[in-house]
Parts: sequence; C-alpha cells; structure tokens
Amino acid sequence: MDALRRMVLTVSIFIGVSFNPMLASAQEVSAQDAVDQYVTGLLATMETIRPLYESDQTAYFLAVENALSSFVDFREVARGVMAKYGQGQNGASEEQMSRFANVFRSSLVEFYGSALAEYGGVDFEILEKFTEPRNPEQSSNVRMSLLGDDGDTIEVQYTMFLNENRVWKLRNLYVEGVNLRRQYYSRFDNLMNRNDFNIDKVIGLWEVPE
Repeated sequence: MDALRRMVLTVSIFIGVSFNPMLASAQEVSAQDAVDQYVTGLLATMETIRPLYESDQTAYFLAVENALSSFVDFREVARGVMAKYGQGQNGASEEQMSRFANVFRSSLVEFYGSALAEYGGVDFEILEKFTEPRNPEQSSNVRMSLLGDDGDTIEVQYTMFLNENRVWKLRNLYVEGVNLRRQYYSRFDNLMNRNDFNIDKVIGLWEVPE
C-alpha cells in the first residue's frame, strides 16, 4: 500500500459522519465502545457522502468538518503539535493556540476530505490492549486492525481522553506505531526554525503546501 492510500485508510477511520458524540459519554460506553460505534457509523454512511464531492463540494467538506469536530478535540491536538512552542512564557498565547487549532482543522478537512472521496472502504476489528492505561476512567488507548479493499492490513491505535463534558474525544493517532501528532510537530518545528520562531508567521504558512 503506498503512502497516500495508507493515509486515506487511516483517515477513513478518523472521520465519522454519522457518529453521535453523545454516544461517547463516559456514563454510557467505554472508549473502546465509542470508537467501535463511530467506525460502524462511518462505514454505513461513506457511500452516501462521497457523491457530494462531485455535486456539492461545499456540503461535502462541511459534512467532513462536522464529523471531525464531533470526534476530535482540535485544540488538544493543536497543543500537542505545538508542543514546546505552546508552553511557557514565550509560548503561544491563548489566541494563537485557538487560531492554530482552526487553521489545523481546516488543513485536515481539505486534505483528508479530498483523499476520502477516492477511497473504497475497510473492514475492522477491535484488538485487545497490550496494557491497561494508568487511569482508564480518564484516558484510554484503543487498538484496531484495518483491512483495506486492496487486501492490506494495518494497525491503528487511538489515544482517547475524556473532555470536560465527560465525552470521549480523540487526542492522537498511531498508524503501525507511527505517532501522527509527532509527525505534525516535526513540520511545525521545521517552520519555526526557518521563520525566526515567529508563531504568527508559522500559523499563516501552515496551509501553504511545501
């Protein structure tokens, strides 16, 4: 499987259109159950969404963005992508953090939404955990085996956490051991080094393909 198809496979499990965030309430389901419900909903609705890419891209990308926002805490992910640049006296301000979270969300919606439009589908299986998390009532890792329509199988691990509303949200994603948030951090760090550590400039450059 080439790099683009691998990413598309990952994102097809990353974006769920019929996922109801209320079903992810900690009072009703575990993190594993929340991910299971989310993926099941995705597989049932992808064929409905895909035609919009040709007929009404505005509606298509809006559906993708709504789905992402229901499952992913973009501010938490953005904080992880910024890492050391989002902390301390010289780190990003709250306004910069919010702005980057919005820019980061837009860039993901555009790239991943386009990739999803050309992807077929997958089967999946929830796997047993290697180890129990330190605080399973607040955070959890969910492992999943994905089978693509080309016959290739890869493993994905979701890093889930409970937000302030006691709803399970995605904080990070690992694809066959590769930390995707760390990959994005590498790009952010590279841009910071090349632009005199100007956070505002880096935020402005984030959507520009390199």
